[in-house]
Amino acid sequence: MTVREYSRIGETVYHTVLENGLNIFVNPKPDYGKSYAFFATNYGGMDMRFKLAGQWHDTPAGVAHFLEHKMFDTQDGNALQDLASNGASPNAFTGSAITGYYFESTEKFEENLRILLSFVSIPWFTQESVDKEQGIIGQEIRMIEDNPEWRVFTNMMAGLYQNHPVRTSVAGTVESISHITADTLYACHKAFYDPSNMVLCVAGNMDPERVCAIAREILPNQAGQEVERDHGLTEPTQVAERRVEATMEVSTPIFQIGYKGDPMPEGPETLRVQLLGELAIQALAGSSSPLYAELYEQGLINSQFECGCELYPGCVFLCAGGESRDPGEVARQLQQEAERLVREGIDEKLWERLKKAAYGNRGRQLNSFENLCVGQAQSFFTGADALAFPEAFDTLTAQDAQRLLAGWVTEERTTLSVVRPKGEM
Repeated sequence: MTVREYSRIGETVYHTVLENGLNIFVNPKPDYGKSYAFFATNYGGMDMRFKLAGQWHDTPAGVAHFLEHKMFDTQDGNALQDLASNGASPNAFTGSAITGYYFESTEKFEENLRILLSFVSIPWFTQESVDKEQGIIGQEIRMIEDNPEWRVFTNMMAGLYQNHPVRTSVAGTVESISHITADTLYACHKAFYDPSNMVLCVAGNMDPERVCAIAREILPNQAGQEVERDHGLTEPTQVAERRVEATMEVSTPIFQIGYKGDPMPEGPETLRVQLLGELAIQALAGSSSPLYAELYEQGLINSQFECGCELYPGCVFLCAGGESRDPGEVARQLQQEAERLVREGIDEKLWERLKKAAYGNRGRQLNSFENLCVGQAQSFFTGADALAFPEAFDTLTAQDAQRLLAGWVTEERTTLSVVRPKGEM
């Protein structure tokens, strides 16, 4: 087991790799009464086609999310109820590239950790329970499809990407999940819920050696077969659609503007690109930027306006959105301001303020065990180290952000997604 001291942020992390390939990170917090465990697999909604044991599998959209729901079922009952009865607060989530299961507790941590590792690593499905779950998740999908914020975002993703499976909703559709069977779930679990494709992150008043001992006790001794993934044809620079519009029961148009970045390879550079992207979009349209004040004064945006940078395996993009009476004009002014910043440069005082604010926000997030462990797992799967952000910030310059805006904020890389009130189109 290795120990790494992050002196600039006051963190200490114990790391080891078990014989079965599982990576374990433990962040000891002896002064806290609670502990948190996050057990995640490098598998999400975008992993719909894979090769296992020489055979290609094409699975329906939404299968990773469906599998997450079904993993809590055990032959003896339900793991969610078992954890809750032990005083733990458990839950799970599925993203485009990760599925994670977690709990927080102030007592019986070791017993709860055994439950977590057991139900995630030992699948139990019946076709009857799968059929029942299709109805439950189908209702969930219908509900989110009626959510304007969800619709405007998923439309933007479908507009940004031509081939990459990140353009597909993690939940899938009512039609796609109807094709999921118990055999589908078992195949996906065997492929992706292997210890060598997973990570366990723990934070709290726990002995790192005990965490490793419990993992060895519960999990398989050896790694399974490697899995080959297919994420589709090479993604071109151009977006699939420049503008995507829909109508729903909204009082004011809502919008999301996406700017397609360069394909993102795995490795330490992913953290730097993400931080740079976040700073670049803040310099362009964040609440401290000149453009934000101008758009607000013109009544084109309100306090709901937000912007950020999203990164997934093989892709990264900037986005900005909210409510506006004229989303097209907001998009035009964003493009115009990006061109001005590239031409004239980003104000150095603004840049330094943005860096300090972003650095401080990252530091504050470490106070949350959930943010600490989830961020650690997500960055590990990309080949980066989330806790190395101080050193990454040291390398970022305003000129780097200008070059990023020059390359990414162009007409051919931009998608505007709008949801208008019914009757407007």
